[in-house]
Amino acid sequence: MNIEEFRNYCLSFKGVREKMPFPHVSDKYSREILCFYVCDKWFCFVNIEVFDFCCIKCSPSESEELQDNYAGVKPGWHMNKKHWISVYFNQDITDQQIKALVKKSYELVVKTLTRNEQQML
Repeated sequence: MNIEEFRNYCLSFKGVREKMPFPHVSDKYSREILCFYVCDKWFCFVNIEVFDFCCIKCSPSESEELQDNYAGVKPGWHMNKKHWISVYFNQDITDQQIKALVKKSYELVVKTLTRNEQQML
């Protein structure tokens, strides 16, 4: 999977928009972070230049299981380690599995939206 395929997949969900929220930070890696939002809440982000991993929301029980079973799944980079994971591309987790995790992340975030926000989707 490449960045364009990944980006198009994330944007395929209802109500998703993208943004690079850190254009003025000193860290070059962080400046190149592309975040995917649904109603102003993140569900995924990725570095568009390096494209080494994506960081996604995950239930704590699934997060623990994934980290136990895959070398390519680590605690979320710069995020709450209980609710976010970093999933590395080109390791022992397939692109199809990564896409399924991104979809679950989107669904987790949608569940936290207000009823009005959910209806707007």
